[in-house]
Amino acid sequence: MSSSTHADLVFTGGPVHTGDPARTRASSLAVTGERITAVGHDEVRELIGPRTEVVDLRGRLLIPGFQDAHVHAVFGGVELGECDLTGTTGVAEYRSRIAAYAGAHPEREWITGGGWSMESFAGGLPTRQQLDEVVADRPVYLVNRDHHGAWANTRALELAGVTRDTPDPADGRIEREPDGTPSGVLQEGATALVARLVPPTGAAERLAGLLRAQRLLHSLGITGWQDALLGVFNGQPDPSDAYLAAARDGSLTARVAGALWWDRGRGAEQIPELVERQANLEHGRFRARSVKIMQDGIAENFTAAMTSPYLDGCGCATANSGLSFVDPSALCEHVVALDALGFQVHFHALGDRAVREALDAVEAARRVNGRRDTRHHLAHLQVVHPTDLPRFARLGAIANIQPLWAAHEPQMDELTIPFLGPERAALQYPFGDLLRAGATLAAGSDWPVSSPDPLAGIHVAVNRRLPESAEERVFLPEQRLDLATALAAYTAGSAHVNGLDEAGSLRPGYLADLVVLDRDIFTAPPQAIGEARVERTYVGGRLVHASS
Repeated sequence: MSSSTHADLVFTGGPVHTGDPARTRASSLAVTGERITAVGHDEVRELIGPRTEVVDLRGRLLIPGFQDAHVHAVFGGVELGECDLTGTTGVAEYRSRIAAYAGAHPEREWITGGGWSMESFAGGLPTRQQLDEVVADRPVYLVNRDHHGAWANTRALELAGVTRDTPDPADGRIEREPDGTPSGVLQEGATALVARLVPPTGAAERLAGLLRAQRLLHSLGITGWQDALLGVFNGQPDPSDAYLAAARDGSLTARVAGALWWDRGRGAEQIPELVERQANLEHGRFRARSVKIMQDGIAENFTAAMTSPYLDGCGCATANSGLSFVDPSALCEHVVALDALGFQVHFHALGDRAVREALDAVEAARRVNGRRDTRHHLAHLQVVHPTDLPRFARLGAIANIQPLWAAHEPQMDELTIPFLGPERAALQYPFGDLLRAGATLAAGSDWPVSSPDPLAGIHVAVNRRLPESAEERVFLPEQRLDLATALAAYTAGSAHVNGLDEAGSLRPGYLADLVVLDRDIFTAPPQAIGEARVERTYVGGRLVHASS
């Protein structure tokens, strides 16, 4: 055999989960250059030559590289270098970390960071006084775990001029003390009242944040993603320059699709700007052909748009059904125009009214423009009205799920279910119903809102329980997915959303984006999926992560 027919890289000793329905399992795979050249069994060994790197899987599982269909990588990477409150729910631990960070950074004009959890505080609301006791002489501004609210100390509120006389913005709410004085928590659009004063990150910080995030995501087997917010947001600069710089200097090893932020305070006049930005944001493995429209908020702070009102603490209906950030009629017009220009629309749609409004907009685009390969997708989908389930398949709208949220935990049990009521709470995260209705599933993490670990997400999609949780209850068990379907959502489904038609499964001619797990999760008990770990990650046949 001539050296020209030898592979650069061969994996043997399977198992290999291909994600290809025609051949789901193999035991060997060969790579030449950036692409897979053979998938099979012992015959693949004929491609081994003197310069071929051979990886003996020794029973470890080879799978397609994971893709995250909804993540905020630059923001997450930057936050890792700030005051990090993730990984705990203890108020004393929050105070300790804030004090330690402030002490270690006396040069910082503002103390920024985040990751605190609403479940840590009564009613989900910390106070400005709790921050004042730790840092009073400098402004403190800390976003919460879901990034839909922020905690500010008195100094930050004073600098921003936020007082009892400051009205709530149309797209947010200032939480208040009984006399109307701001209590220290700002919800949704109200966060901008303080965030506009926070010193913006510099270009070097954004690039460092991206590379920090990329290392983390590769270590979790993620070979590509869609960044769900490229634009100016809450006073912070557009992170697009970090992607473009990394793509140009070769340090961007992942394949990245970007979603350009739709400014909900403006209308169709911004579309020409989006067209220009899209043209300027394409280099190597980075492109930005999606537009992100945030249609509503979240259920925990009662801003997710619902078809019926939220309940109060006594179980009675309130006058609040959440917020639609973009007028539904205007939304249809905007999506028709974006679809005609070839843009994919990436909706944040969490409540059932927002889901319906997004589907109505996709339907308007299909009616006016015909069926186009724009691959519009709806992210989050916490509550979906049963009558809207079949519309996903009919319209070709992709269900972009965040499985890690579909479990019993305090934020769900204490801050969500009581205010939705039992009937609506039973409609949450209907992954199984979406699948049975014919929807295409993609999956993502929304990191830094929640863990970016795909194996943790797959664990919850299959078990509807968090990994290593002492909680015995299964959250709406009829909505569980089987392992193959959940894995496909994190690989082929997200690759489809991200426009990577030659990734997401292991077939000859496809990109060699690969992950080696430390075990075969298909032969382990479903309850042990979350225990698996990534040992190696390859992008285009190049090793970008090794655990040892």
